[in-house]
Amino acid sequence: MATSESRRSFMGVAFGTVAAVGGVFSLVAMKKTWDPLPSVKAAGFTTVDLSGMQAGELRTIEWRKKPIFILKKDASMAKDPKRDVVVDNAAYTVVIGLCTHLGCIPAYHPSEQIFKCACHGGEFDTSGKNIFGPPPRPLDIPPFKIEGTKLVLGEEGPEYKKITKEA
Repeated sequence: MATSESRRSFMGVAFGTVAAVGGVFSLVAMKKTWDPLPSVKAAGFTTVDLSGMQAGELRTIEWRKKPIFILKKDASMAKDPKRDVVVDNAAYTVVIGLCTHLGCIPAYHPSEQIFKCACHGGEFDTSGKNIFGPPPRPLDIPPFKIEGTKLVLGEEGPEYKKITKEA
């Protein structure tokens, strides 16, 4: 009898050990499938060098399949300390180029110094604030961080946190 019980105990412990190891491997495999791929992580960050931009120049780049407008303000454009990004003593507007009404891409009209949405006539000033039409709020500001004269989109830096707290 004693041999049978020790054999039964051994089988129980062996089965429990195999089940526990299998459970750990399953959890590790599930976590790996939930983590984003390295290519997806890399696509989340975009670095833009602002040092070569001229005053009044608009640069449009793509970040996470969205247009990003980067406008270096010149002396004739109104400054907005609550929305302007200051890099190397120059003010920039950095916004996601999608109208907050229906998601159209506004066009920039430098002579009027406005972003105008062709769909419903929504207008935004050079800081991205809605000034006319149906857009319910200003253009959204993407998360960013400043590294010298470079703008890193996709990472929340102290400048972004300050702007989002004030705006």
